[in-house]
Amino acid sequence: MYPLHLSVPLADASYLGMSNPCKNPKARKRGVLVLALLLQSIPKIDLVPLAYVGYMTLNLKILVLDENPIRAAILMEGLSEAGMTCVEWVADTTDLLARIQALDPDVVLVDLENPNRDVLEQMFQVSRIVKRPIAMFVDQSDTAMIAASVDAGVSAYIVGGLQKDRIKPILDMTISRFNAFSRLQSELEDTKTELQDRKTIDRAKGILMKQKGISENDAYALLRRTAMNNKKKIADIAASVVTAADLLNE
Repeated sequence: MYPLHLSVPLADASYLGMSNPCKNPKARKRGVLVLALLLQSIPKIDLVPLAYVGYMTLNLKILVLDENPIRAAILMEGLSEAGMTCVEWVADTTDLLARIQALDPDVVLVDLENPNRDVLEQMFQVSRIVKRPIAMFVDQSDTAMIAASVDAGVSAYIVGGLQKDRIKPILDMTISRFNAFSRLQSELEDTKTELQDRKTIDRAKGILMKQKGISENDAYALLRRTAMNNKKKIADIAASVVTAADLLNE
């Protein structure tokens, strides 16, 4: 899931030694640690992890991808007015994936104006790999491209909406959608793993019941006891039983 950030008003960040956190990653990390310790020392405060909370973003690093300096200026101005101080602009898309990975932004804003399908597909490929909230601005599109953007994991696909006063709400929406989708993905993966573990355990129980002539409850108890003795998960022990049985039956 997308790494979440603690937040305080930007005006209060100077005492953490973070006058320019965008160019000082160590200061950013140190400031977050100090802030976390300070908040933990205050009683009855719930530490709610937030990627972005209104104007109170402490260290959200934003990458703007735009070959058009005029349109990039609109994005940059909108971000500045929203209180974003840690913004990088990249105009050249050569070796784009490597450059994004080197900059390691929290959010990526892409403005393509009137892109062709090859350019869009390149951006979609980047979106699949970088695993970051991505908002994509285009002036025109079609149903197929919108569907492709969703499949690629683009959090917000904005058609004809490049206006500086819309940047902040679009940024909020982009991060919220990304986090919501990440939670769904995580829950889906957990569910798949749980179902697979159940199948493995059931198969291991069947093997033990047949080999040892014991009941289902006794087979499960044996798996559980073995797992506890070896400080492992029951599913791991069950997988070992299944693997051993498969080897012996070959």
